[in-house]
Amino acid sequence: MHEQEQSLAFVPTMGALHDGHISLVELAKTKAAKVAVSIFVNPTQFAPHEDFDSYPRDIESDLKKLEKAGVALVYLPQEHDIYPHGKALTVKAGKQAKGLESDFRPHFFDGVTTVVKTLFDQVRPQIAIFGEKDYQQLLVISEMVQNEGLDIQIIGAPIARDEFGLALSSRNAYLSSDELEIARMLNQVLYKAAYDISEKRDENEALSEANQNLLAAGFDKIDYFSVRGHRVLCAAWLGKTRLIDNTEIPKSLK
Repeated sequence: MHEQEQSLAFVPTMGALHDGHISLVELAKTKAAKVAVSIFVNPTQFAPHEDFDSYPRDIESDLKKLEKAGVALVYLPQEHDIYPHGKALTVKAGKQAKGLESDFRPHFFDGVTTVVKTLFDQVRPQIAIFGEKDYQQLLVISEMVQNEGLDIQIIGAPIARDEFGLALSSRNAYLSSDELEIARMLNQVLYKAAYDISEKRDENEALSEANQNLLAAGFDKIDYFSVRGHRVLCAAWLGKTRLIDNTEIPKSLK
């Protein structure tokens, strides 16, 4: 109990906060005496053609939500605070970064590990909370902490979803009402693929059917539908919006 009384839990974010972020804060509050949250839209994890400039930002609303949630400290670094010597990628992602997201966003995880390591050095938490929606990112950060010899406990938080099962994301704000209806099919297709695999159906066949079902639902393009460890992960495009999601493969009932 004494350790928890002295501890700080940290939730790094890029702002545009929603209920999913607040669920990370609520989990953090159960793990430590105080909670710190950072808001920083990290330029090094965006490629030139991606949505860095248009990424949703609403600091005033974010601060009100964090105050209501009982956060002790909000850190709002500027770019020069994180990258005082220019936007160099100083912390390379490890083996967990191979494939999946890296096949389509090769710049991404080195940007993530660089900014997270810098934030850890500045905030100095004992615990850090990351959402399981970005499951590969969670694995990459856990690996980075181990490789860098950091004494920080990384905790994954369950995916927060809306009433229709859509994983909450700041990028959902990009979706039109029609696209939102289609987006809510993603988790259903994902769950079916995970169930089919758990029932010993051929994995490639189940994933191929999942691809077809997403396209039939109205998605425009699928970057991947894949299994890693005991999870099914996917990334798919709806108009100009890229959505990611994942779910655990349930234990077979057979």
